[in-house]
Amino acid sequence: MISRRGLALLVAIMGGASVMPVFSYAKDTSVAPVSHKQVTLPRVLVLATGGTISGKADTRSAIGYDAGAVTGAQLIAGVPGVEKLAVLQVEQISNIASQNMNNQVWFKLAERIRRAFANNEADAVVITHGTDTMEETAFFLDAVIGDARPVILTGAMRPSTAISADGPANMYEAVKVAADPQARGRGVLVVLNDEVHSARGVSKMHTTALQTFHSPNLGPVGYVDPASVRFVAPARSQQHLDLPADHKLPRVQIVYAHADMDAQQIDDAVKDGARGIVIAGMGDGNVSTDALAGVERATKAGVVVVRSTRVGNGFVNRDVEVDDDHYGLVASMDLNPQKARILLQLLLANGKTSAADIQNAFSATL
Repeated sequence: MISRRGLALLVAIMGGASVMPVFSYAKDTSVAPVSHKQVTLPRVLVLATGGTISGKADTRSAIGYDAGAVTGAQLIAGVPGVEKLAVLQVEQISNIASQNMNNQVWFKLAERIRRAFANNEADAVVITHGTDTMEETAFFLDAVIGDARPVILTGAMRPSTAISADGPANMYEAVKVAADPQARGRGVLVVLNDEVHSARGVSKMHTTALQTFHSPNLGPVGYVDPASVRFVAPARSQQHLDLPADHKLPRVQIVYAHADMDAQQIDDAVKDGARGIVIAGMGDGNVSTDALAGVERATKAGVVVVRSTRVGNGFVNRDVEVDDDHYGLVASMDLNPQKARILLQLLLANGKTSAADIQNAFSATL
């Protein structure tokens, strides 16, 4: 601690210039200086679920690994400088490969996030997650959270023990976005490889590449690096649906369309008790004449049928090659089959059963 005599000497050396110290001092020299610039860091709750970002390499192949072998706390400990971005609290929700993601984990995540915000435990949430089903978890949470505070999902394409592991950088940038005031009111976001994507737009588009996540119809909503966060798209309106009290979602099947398609899978889905069917159709959500006859049988039996597409880009339009009005069908718009399935499940669970109401919900945020 500088003494009064030393401070006077410093003033004299600087030619009498006024000097304002950025610390306080006390007569008792055992008291540490107190900064006048107290920076309050945002509080970020990190919820770990497993995935490649928590994986360890395995010798079975050159790129083999076991997902979910590292805890969330261990992940955070391996990210230099992240503690300067936010005050972090880490909780382990699950530690599974994302191909094993399920409704039970979704409900745990949703309820923990809601509770954290309701009790003012956190200013934002970051979820570590495997990449295979990340877009589905993000879309589900986006539909049910209903809070302006940021919820960010991140992961990795390489396990934590790999050469040039991408997890630490993705984790750092996810926390950076979560802590940024610009992220408020944008719904659930996905942050990987220097890009920020909306839950509605994002999809995994490559099996192994680091730059696997793209938003083919909407594009990234922003970009992030260790120095900055830049959003390039305005915040979009969000629709929010209630979580079913019994933690159960109605059975909705996805049927993949192909050449020489018959109606067997559609008929079987109805027999198995499906309340909804999503068609991963050809082109603009099309199916064969035989399959369309099965679709008509399904709708007459009270099953809601949504036409999506197996094609990676573009919208599914109403009443083009298929007379949606005649058959009572729903066009998925920009939603791929896996996201269309989730939205249909939530709508059915919230008592929406008419094709018109469900079509309005699919089109609501466009």
